[in-house]
Amino acid sequence: MRENTTNSIRKRIRSRRRGWVFTPREFANLGSRAAIDQALSRLQRSGVIRRLTRGLYDFPRIHPRIGVLSPSPDAIARAVAAKTHSRLSVSEAKAANLLGLSTQVPVQNLFLTDGPSRRVRIGKQTIILKHAAASRMVGAGSEAGVVIQAIRSFGRKGAGEVPVESLAKRLPATVKSDLKRLTSDAPGWTQPILKRISA
Repeated sequence: MRENTTNSIRKRIRSRRRGWVFTPREFANLGSRAAIDQALSRLQRSGVIRRLTRGLYDFPRIHPRIGVLSPSPDAIARAVAAKTHSRLSVSEAKAANLLGLSTQVPVQNLFLTDGPSRRVRIGKQTIILKHAAASRMVGAGSEAGVVIQAIRSFGRKGAGEVPVESLAKRLPATVKSDLKRLTSDAPGWTQPILKRISA
């Protein structure tokens, strides 16, 4: 039975892309918690997976020259949020950087969540999940949500500096459609901007 659990978990892990970060709850339907923990311990010892910290593992990416790579902050944050069935959103500063609206790379690996605040240390990385109000989680986890967060990074006083025309040209129709749907839930001062971008 233990071997069956281990094989089932190994098969599920190998079906995912390398870089996947996960918690034992991903395998809750494959056996008891004790059996799952034992299976993960075996897979760790055999080098299939890596234990990042208590209750958090990854299927590590391997570079042909460098070797085993560190897990991405995004993957870690997603796994931590999934553990509490929480939504996740990038910070305003990260969103602006992702869309090329800011050249500043955020120093902190900060994510917003509607779940509990958490701080996870993995090697030299610290990943921060900060509980945020619902108004800051509009479109969480979507490309449209990233656009909203990027606009928020300008602040009410800097609203006139948002490159509306540039964004309108670059964004695909699907994202614009999502923006139209989410606009009424976004902060009031961002709504005129979002309407112009998604028109």
